[in-house]
Amino acid sequence: MHFVEAKGILSSKNGMNLYRGCTHGCIYCDSRSKCYNMPHAFEDIEVKINAPQLLEKALRSKRKKCIIGTGAMCDPYMPVEAELKLTRRCLELIERYQFGAAVQTKSDLILRDIDLLTSINEQQKAVVQLTMTTFDDELCGMIEPNVCRTSRRFEVLMEMKKRDIPTIVWLTPFLPYINDTEENLIGLLNYCAEAGVKGIISFGIGLTLREGNREYFYSALDRHFSGLPDRYRREFGYSYVIPSPDSSRLMGIINDFCERYGIMHDNDRCFEYMSELPEKYEQLSLF
Repeated sequence: MHFVEAKGILSSKNGMNLYRGCTHGCIYCDSRSKCYNMPHAFEDIEVKINAPQLLEKALRSKRKKCIIGTGAMCDPYMPVEAELKLTRRCLELIERYQFGAAVQTKSDLILRDIDLLTSINEQQKAVVQLTMTTFDDELCGMIEPNVCRTSRRFEVLMEMKKRDIPTIVWLTPFLPYINDTEENLIGLLNYCAEAGVKGIISFGIGLTLREGNREYFYSALDRHFSGLPDRYRREFGYSYVIPSPDSSRLMGIINDFCERYGIMHDNDRCFEYMSELPEKYEQLSLF
């Protein structure tokens, strides 16, 4: 890893990335794409060492409370966080200044900060988002090698449920001819139902490939799934969107399941929910 002094930390939509790059090793990661113009090796983590100071300044200047999000591009709980604690320090500021938080991760390291997330949720609102792609833990280890397995992420969801912290699950991506099966999908959905998740986000059954992440993905397929890259090239060429041949049917299963269990599954509604901060106090009339 290497350290930089960032000029700013919050986006226009109040999101932040404390790190740049990742060591989880997920074979499909879109953040490897060249279009993001990362000037360093993806596994050489850029650490925004002054992020807490920048965040505190930003929170102090805000006139209205809001949800602060993190994890959209780079996981805030990759292994370096265990040592550096940038994410924890930022959550401490969010709690102190009584803002809300929406955190997206694949890592069980988030359980270290469950005390802060509980406090934030009691004061304002905290939403924990977990990505789950593969019900079978052995297959999960092939496509997401350096992060906790899906069964462990389910345990994280259950811990959040015990604390009444709302959760959103990202069911994405599904890799054609690898994890785009009904058996895999039903296993993940059953996890979601048992954990009482608030919502499920899915962008269809498939994945996206661009220059940078495509090459890495194909090399990983060669290691674990011999011959599959050639099939991808024949069927999909250099397309950006790589849909599963069974996409429509599997999306129907997701929608029917969510309707049955009362789980939000409209992506726009899920994003609205994660950005909404409830009014804690009624405005009193002068008269």
